[in-house]
Amino acid sequence: MIGVEALLVTDTLLPGNGQVALGPLERAVASAGVAAVVLAVRYLVRRYRSGHEGDLGTTKRLALSSIIAASTAAGVLTVVGLWGLGDQLVAAYGNLELAEQVPNIVLAVIVLGGAYAMTDFLGQIIREVVSTGKTISTHQKQIIYRLTQLGVYSLAGLIVIGLFTDNLGSLLVGAGFLGIVVGMAARQTLGSVLAGIVLMFSRPFEIGDWIEFEENEGTVTEITIFHTRVQTFDGEFVTIPNDRIANNPIIDRSRKGRLRIEIEVGIDYDDDPDHAADVAQEAMAGIDDVRTAPRPKVVAKRFGDSSVVLGARFWIDQPSARKRWRTQTTVISAIHEAFREEGITIPFPQRTHGARSEGLSVTVGSGSDATGANGEGRNGEGRNGDAGTGGGE
Repeated sequence: MIGVEALLVTDTLLPGNGQVALGPLERAVASAGVAAVVLAVRYLVRRYRSGHEGDLGTTKRLALSSIIAASTAAGVLTVVGLWGLGDQLVAAYGNLELAEQVPNIVLAVIVLGGAYAMTDFLGQIIREVVSTGKTISTHQKQIIYRLTQLGVYSLAGLIVIGLFTDNLGSLLVGAGFLGIVVGMAARQTLGSVLAGIVLMFSRPFEIGDWIEFEENEGTVTEITIFHTRVQTFDGEFVTIPNDRIANNPIIDRSRKGRLRIEIEVGIDYDDDPDHAADVAQEAMAGIDDVRTAPRPKVVAKRFGDSSVVLGARFWIDQPSARKRWRTQTTVISAIHEAFREEGITIPFPQRTHGARSEGLSVTVGSGSDATGANGEGRNGEGRNGDAGTGGGE
């Protein structure tokens, strides 16, 4: 890379040495080639990192970062030489008097490199501590690591700034006022960030939990600082800001690893509720997905318009929407079949019309031939004065 850089710089800046100077088109093509080489180096390094994530130590990580930095710097210098900007760069360097700042620059690089190594070391410690127990979730591990990075880099940044300025206090005061202005302008976003941090540490739910929030119900697929993403049972993804989740009630159906389901079934008033409850309970007990402890239970709930309503209650393990509907369908089919075999009737809605007066009834008909109980009816009047339901002329 250094040899190519020197050759290109010589071709551009010293075209009179017997070599052909590059024109604008050739320079553009060469610059694109240099950029492609730099991007290829970055891609290869990142691919190597992703393939050896668990095997890389601090030394290897620093070496890979150095390769990326060196290739990028070499590419920038090569492009500067291609376009003949060396003199301007040297002049700018002289005007800035950077020679006096070289020790500070070197010290700043050392501080930033040490901060990078420290965050990597602390990350390894966090991963080892978290892997020994289940009290801290994956997302809590990530947020702890990010907060550690933020703290270390903030301290390193203050040290670096202190190297180049003698009035650090005034700079911090100005940054504080700027933070207030930004906070007022983005208070809703900051509220979501704080709510996200609270959610990650309070752990009201985890990724993979089945939750119900307002009108949304589904499985949690992602929890970030800003939002929570839920996949509904229709296959849609709903993104909910964390501040809304923090200020509203949430139902977690899979928190305890089991879920109680209740199915209502009505029986005829002529049937025995106790016998029907025993039959339904026995039918549920023979289903695989239904837990044996707590055992299934059937209770009488209320008197309906056409039936005595029973509530068939049972529990399932590791609840999910698919398992819930599958088990519920199986239970309904089992109870229906058991009632049919025992001759227990599940009535459909019906209504009986009667009259309070003894011997008086109502016949519903149509046409002019409709008659009441005590005489022929016409236009809603019985001939003998009693209530008939008559047809219209």
